[in-house]
Amino acid sequence: MTWSEMEPLLEQACWDTLYMVGWSALIAVVGGLPLGILLVLTDRGGVLQNVVVNKVVGQIVNIGRSMPFIILMVALISFTRLIVGTTIGPEAAIVPLAIGAIPFFARLVETSVREVDGGLVEAVQSMGGSTWTVVRKVLLPEALPSLISSATTTIVALIGYSAMAGTVGAGGLGDLAIRYGYQRFETELMWITVGILAVVISIIQFAGDFAARALSHRGRSSAAAWPWLSRGPKRAEETGPVAKVAEAPEAP
Repeated sequence: MTWSEMEPLLEQACWDTLYMVGWSALIAVVGGLPLGILLVLTDRGGVLQNVVVNKVVGQIVNIGRSMPFIILMVALISFTRLIVGTTIGPEAAIVPLAIGAIPFFARLVETSVREVDGGLVEAVQSMGGSTWTVVRKVLLPEALPSLISSATTTIVALIGYSAMAGTVGAGGLGDLAIRYGYQRFETELMWITVGILAVVISIIQFAGDFAARALSHRGRSSAAAWPWLSRGPKRAEETGPVAKVAEAPEAP
């Protein structure tokens, strides 16, 4: 096969892969982010401690993560047809890709949010902050570098899933490698496909690492500018009546 014959195939396959991965990653972030935060908030000692809800949601996430993607695609055939009207093509692949990625990203979000200093949460609560304020002002900003890294990991995993989706006619680079590289013995085209996937993954990983490092540096600068926040609930004591009594001079 000459390059003039391979070029249109590779171009279409690249666009199909980016289309599948882009939409499924967006859905995974939108669905997995609140799910991961909910797991943290409802855990023991959390702001919204609720063991029953935490166990139920955690079990659902575990079941979603434990199912192999190729089996998940087959199991969701009827659901995929109901949602998009077909079971082949990039649009059909987005459904199992997103459903498989949501619990994966949710666990990464849970791990990232758990790393936030509990003293910061207590400080906001001591100042009358609501649960939404804790999430918006503390958990998300403090965990943002780690969340960026988690999103990068999820996107890289989705690229691998999209290649597996090619086995059932989803299109993309995986489908191209199987149809031409494996079934028609076009070894050169298959290795070009592998090279393109490696380059795309490297670019995404580099961009994600760069963004995470940049946000991490900015976060440390903000923490240095506001050192009182890291002292948690002590701030209320230091500025309240207790502090004033402690600082009062002793009677002669």
